[in-house]
Parts: sequence; structure tokens; C-alpha cells
Amino acid sequence: MKEKIIAFFDDVIKEMKKVTWPTMEELKESTTVVIVTCLMLAAFTYLIDMVITQIFKGIF
Repeated sequence: MKEKIIAFFDDVIKEMKKVTWPTMEELKESTTVVIVTCLMLAAFTYLIDMVITQIFKGIF
């Protein structure tokens, strides 16, 4: 069992060395895309909520 645990962590270390980490510029760009997308989704959700609210106010 101990050998399997050691082998597992050895494999993890080997795989982590293969990872291509993003540059700071790529990270900033990706973060901006995520934030803008979240804001757009929030605005869309808000607008749909307002439309549905107005529909229900008109019905009842």
C-alpha cells in the first residue's frame, strides 16, 4: 500500500511538470473574459426577470 501511495505522488509530480501554465497576460485576458461574461449573463437574467414580472403584473 505504501508503494502505491509513493507511486501516485511520483506520478503527480511528473504530470505537474508537463503542465503549461498561462502567462500573466493570458491570465488577465481570461479573467476579463470571465468577468464580462458573468456581467452579461447577470444583465440578461435581470432583464428576463423584469419582463416576466411585468407580464405577471399585467395578468393578475
